Amino acid sequence: MPIAASSTERLRREARAVADVAHLLRFRTTTLSGRRRAVLVGAFAVLTAAAVVVPLSLPGAGDSARALDVLTLLPTAYAGFALLAIVSGVASGGGRELVPHEELVAYPVSPTTDHLGALLLAPLNVAWLLQSWTLLGLVSYGVGGIHLLAAPLLGAVLWIAAATAIGQAVAWLVEGVRRRRHGLGVVRLLAVGLVGTGAVLQVSHRLAPMLDALPTRWLVVGGLHGFDRRWWLTILVQLVLLAGAVVAGGIPAHLAARLVPRDELRAESGSHAPRRTPRSDLGVLLRIDRASVWRAVPMRRGLAVLAVAPGLIALAGALAWEQLLLLPGLVASGGALLFGVNAWCLDGRGGLWRESLPVGPGTVFAARAIVLAEFLVVASGVTLALGALRAGVPTITELSATVAVWLLVTLQVVGGALRWSQLRPYAVDLRSARATPAPPLAMLGYSTRLAVTTTFTSVVFQLLARTDAWAAPLLLAAALGCWSGLRLLRTRDAWVDPVVRARVVTTVAL
Repeated sequence: MPIAASSTERLRREARAVADVAHLLRFRTTTLSGRRRAVLVGAFAVLTAAAVVVPLSLPGAGDSARALDVLTLLPTAYAGFALLAIVSGVASGGGRELVPHEELVAYPVSPTTDHLGALLLAPLNVAWLLQSWTLLGLVSYGVGGIHLLAAPLLGAVLWIAAATAIGQAVAWLVEGVRRRRHGLGVVRLLAVGLVGTGAVLQVSHRLAPMLDALPTRWLVVGGLHGFDRRWWLTILVQLVLLAGAVVAGGIPAHLAARLVPRDELRAESGSHAPRRTPRSDLGVLLRIDRASVWRAVPMRRGLAVLAVAPGLIALAGALAWEQLLLLPGLVASGGALLFGVNAWCLDGRGGLWRESLPVGPGTVFAARAIVLAEFLVVASGVTLALGALRAGVPTITELSATVAVWLLVTLQVVGGALRWSQLRPYAVDLRSARATPAPPLAMLGYSTRLAVTTTFTSVVFQLLARTDAWAAPLLLAAALGCWSGLRLLRTRDAWVDPVVRARVVTTVAL
């Protein structure tokens, strides 16, 4: 008799997968108190509402040439958001893990559950948050008038959801290819080909016409209609895209689940020739920390995306130096979310061994802070270098503002990340390319706070770059840097306390 699963059984399994996602999500959110969950969700809702309301109060909203230009650029912004969703998903191996795989070995959690959980974790990305708020703000400014926003905003929200689902489906497909024999080479060759194609289109001045002819133009025009037949048709198309992408993404997710992650196994089983031992304790700790970061698969992928993707966008768009000032904060925030917000989890069980070494705790803290700062400086530096290729020769004020905001946001992010790592440590295994260093709601809070802080700082220096006072950005950066440095020293003093250090180490080592 046939033993293949019937269609009814498949439907039951998929329904159970949806229920499993709800159970796992509740399990992950129990690590936060009810009050803190309410604060995080409330802050996210307030900032999202501000992204819609604030543009309405700007001069020219809805009835100016600038508002018309914003509406004209919306199709490109829609396509850019979809590209961001695809690149983010591919870099993280198909998405984020709702619950670490090692904790689910004994439980029958299906790849469909994994796929749906990855969709729910999409807002944990700083770039996703900023792009979503920017997209909503562009729609609000271009349309103008609170009474006219309901239909366009609903269309924009549906596109954000549909583009995220499409990105996850493509990412799972790429992950399935990556896990096959020679798959890594195929994916890398494909990435180089796509970047080369974009460069050729840009040099030949065909990129802008291609962007103007994107199908997202039809969605934007239809979404701007006010609850008429065209608007309902546009909404229906986006709902079909969303549902189709969610369902289709489960197919490559199942295929990828049956294959071995080759790049992760290569990192685990690789051998490295010993080098000469550094002369100082700090040098030894720096070498250990650098190896744990730069040899990890999620760190390498994340660095490539964080450093190269914004730089290529700046290069293609020929962004001016004033606009480039926003990128270091974005890149530094994204880098901190890879591991910095829970920096001590890199040690895992090895943290107990490291505590037994005859090294001062202040030296251990300094090594971790230096390695995190190096990671963020390299990532944002590559982005600035790519953007500078077409930004022209900067004025002395623009140059001083760029250097000042680059170093300042790095210090701010390092100080905040290490403070959070000490206050709220989590036991997380970051060997998986899809692991997150903290529970979902905690990551949402970290993303929101980093996005707001670094964006506000970048906007202030952007305004200073328009003045002739070249020393003003440096003086402001020095003042704010002293405050951030003082907070970092306070975090270091707390780490020296053996009670605090024992709590953190025992937590991440479990």
